[in-house]
Amino acid sequence: MVSQEPEILSWLHRELFEQVPFNIAIIDRDHNIIEANRNFAEYFGNWHGRKCFEAYKGRFSPCEQCQTGKTLVDGMIRVTDEVGIDRHGRTAHYVVHIAPIRDDKGEIRYVIEMSTDVTETKRWQREYSILFERAPCYIAVVDSNFRIIRTNERFRETFGSSEGKLCYQVYKHRKTKCANCPAVKTFKDGGQYTSEQTGLTKDNTKAHYIITTAPLSRGEEKIAHVIEMAADITEVKKLQERLARSIAIRKGLIRNSLDGIITIDRNDNTVKLNPAAQKLIKVNKTKELTAGDLLSVLPSEFFDLKGGQTVCHLPETEIIDSEGETIPVRFTGTLLKERNKIIGQTAFIQDLSEIKKLEKEKLDAERLAAVGQTVAGLAHSVKNILMGLEGGMYMVRSGLKKGSQSRISEGWEILERNFEKTTSLVKDFLSFAKGRPPRVAMVHPNDLVKAIVDLYKDTAKQLGVELKADYGENVKTAPLDPEGIHTCLTNLVSNAIDACEMSEKEICSVIIKTLEKDNTLIFEVTDDGCGMDYNIKQKVFTSFFTTKGGEGTGLGLLTTRKIVTQLGGSITVDSRPGEGSVFRMEFPRRRLPELEVTDDSIHS
Repeated sequence: MVSQEPEILSWLHRELFEQVPFNIAIIDRDHNIIEANRNFAEYFGNWHGRKCFEAYKGRFSPCEQCQTGKTLVDGMIRVTDEVGIDRHGRTAHYVVHIAPIRDDKGEIRYVIEMSTDVTETKRWQREYSILFERAPCYIAVVDSNFRIIRTNERFRETFGSSEGKLCYQVYKHRKTKCANCPAVKTFKDGGQYTSEQTGLTKDNTKAHYIITTAPLSRGEEKIAHVIEMAADITEVKKLQERLARSIAIRKGLIRNSLDGIITIDRNDNTVKLNPAAQKLIKVNKTKELTAGDLLSVLPSEFFDLKGGQTVCHLPETEIIDSEGETIPVRFTGTLLKERNKIIGQTAFIQDLSEIKKLEKEKLDAERLAAVGQTVAGLAHSVKNILMGLEGGMYMVRSGLKKGSQSRISEGWEILERNFEKTTSLVKDFLSFAKGRPPRVAMVHPNDLVKAIVDLYKDTAKQLGVELKADYGENVKTAPLDPEGIHTCLTNLVSNAIDACEMSEKEICSVIIKTLEKDNTLIFEVTDDGCGMDYNIKQKVFTSFFTTKGGEGTGLGLLTTRKIVTQLGGSITVDSRPGEGSVFRMEFPRRRLPELEVTDDSIHS
């Protein structure tokens, strides 16, 4: 056994030198590499006949801070981080362990250098450092005493420099630990915990963040460090608050709206109604409705909405409540879309019952006002006639008393003239007062105008007046009293021709025009005759006023106004002396009388 020990030691020396997982080189005092193992050659390349600084770093002179030289002098063992060049010319990071080799006399003649490649480790450290520093969240490492030992760039920008400070002081400016601290739980059981927190930045502004804690390192018995990673959700919180306020405002507006609002979800056809809609269609707020329940309630146009037509607006229509009662409403329906996908429909319903009631009351008041003005005009005309009769009677009495035949004759003529006026007035008034109820039929306004033009064009031509018609292209049929409108247009055209006769102009014209504007049917009679001054305009509709002397009773425009009012319309005049006049009859379609359905019309 003794004879074999040198052989074993030689084998161990040879094999260990080659098999150890390090780069090994023997360096003499002149920096020559006198021996190296296979790992060294594979890492740094051919070493034979080269200096250590040539093989390690591709230098031509020793390193300024040569650690090998120091060990050759003092015999100290040294460990150092170095940067060199591998056999492929790439930068290499390695850790070198330097130890002296002594001879039998104890003198240091060589050193042994054992190096380990840490290039990848350095790269990982560098990448970790970049990731740690540039991560788009707050990162802090705290010890078991909750002191911050390291933070990243984002953390420092928000909370300031905080190494060595207690985390709850930095995060929240507190003097004690947080009640629901996730780091406490992680230190306790090593688990990963997440919670939403609110803190204060270095500028004392509120910061919202979601923090996750995880163990960073473990000791033998307990966790030594915890890493805290927090995502800033301050802007998200602000958006949530604004969204919550917006939703609350919208809910308040919908809940307190005086108009009914109904929403249908296209997916499951469930229906939501605000209190005004529940009251309008008379449904129990606890009752669940579907779109099918509303088919007989809402206008069919609402259910016909498609991708091409997203809105339906009905200024005046009707809905039927749950009790079968018809309600006049203004209705608007619209499709609800999200990213061009239809998700439902909404209806906005304004109850017009009170408005319709007020309109009827106003119409009745206008009719009563017309009657009152007519009576006032009648009283004024009767008063004028009575004054004439009194004058005639005075002439007759005084003639009889004085025996003056001429005076008696003159007084009798006055009596006869005023008696004729009385007779004419009474007959016209009886005709005006008696009148007749409107006989409504669907007629085209342009046809009524054409009949008047045909009736008066010859007469107007003989008087040197040009009578023309201007037919509106967008005018549609309407429920009117054809005979009544004929009477109105007759009076207005007759007056217009008379005004042209009284004008000093050589050529005058009368134009009858029809048009529709804002769902209102309009007739206009325009002339460029003598016109009227302010005082005459104020009287034309308020008394038995006439500009035709003894030939007129002043009932023409009163009759016209009465007929227009009965049909739910209004009449106005715009006139200037010497320029002409425009009489305008306006009939809002919503106020036109309904067409009566008779047995004859049903059978026909």
